Amino acid sequence: MSCGHTTPLPISLPSSSPTRRPRWHEGQTRRSGDPYLTHCLAVARIVADVGMPPTVVCAALLHDVIEDTLCPPGRLAGQFGLTVAQLVADVSTVDLRAIPPDAAPRSAQPPHSEAVLVIRLADRLHNMRTIEFVAAAKQYGKARETIEVFAPMARAAGLADVSRELHNLSAAVLQSAPTAYAVTTRLLALLTLLLPGTQRARWRQEWQAELAALPTRRTCACFTLRVLLSTPHLSLTLRRPVCQEPRR
Repeated sequence: MSCGHTTPLPISLPSSSPTRRPRWHEGQTRRSGDPYLTHCLAVARIVADVGMPPTVVCAALLHDVIEDTLCPPGRLAGQFGLTVAQLVADVSTVDLRAIPPDAAPRSAQPPHSEAVLVIRLADRLHNMRTIEFVAAAKQYGKARETIEVFAPMARAAGLADVSRELHNLSAAVLQSAPTAYAVTTRLLALLTLLLPGTQRARWRQEWQAELAALPTRRTCACFTLRVLLSTPHLSLTLRRPVCQEPRR
């Protein structure tokens, strides 16, 4: 199956979806700074490209409404129907490993579990396409999960192009990890050896937590350089005896 970007979205989507969808995500942005709606549209595009019917494409467009906004679940059912509402609910809650992949040709009305699987795969595919905006530590974990779980499930479901792109995007992240985040983590661990033994675990945890929250490799490198230059002074400060107030 193709996962290209040229297939137009089905024109038979419920008329309220294009207008309601931005309202619920109004003001929300991706880590890239793009409006959050761009992610929803991209996921819907992928789902349409693999041959899913309009109801599934509509659910893909709405897939984060319940989880990430204040939209009441019942309102989705009232506006888009029970089928779409149940798909949106299950995309957020169903364990991907519990969905049996089916490599049979796409049908006009795919089984519910197959529709949920396709939306989850499309969601992960777009997230992997934009993973450079995610903190370096999280990139590695997402890439490992994608290459071990999502790519094989896409292949078993007959979505060869989706599986291939998931695998390639994940492999690129995993190949770069040893020269970026992993090396930086080891360097920070070595720097703690300059500190008093009782303080090492605390500072190692603090530095790694700050490192994991940084969005790009450049900010990780700047943080590591700052720690490297300040650690000798920190070591002297921690080893300096605490002055006691003179007794009166």
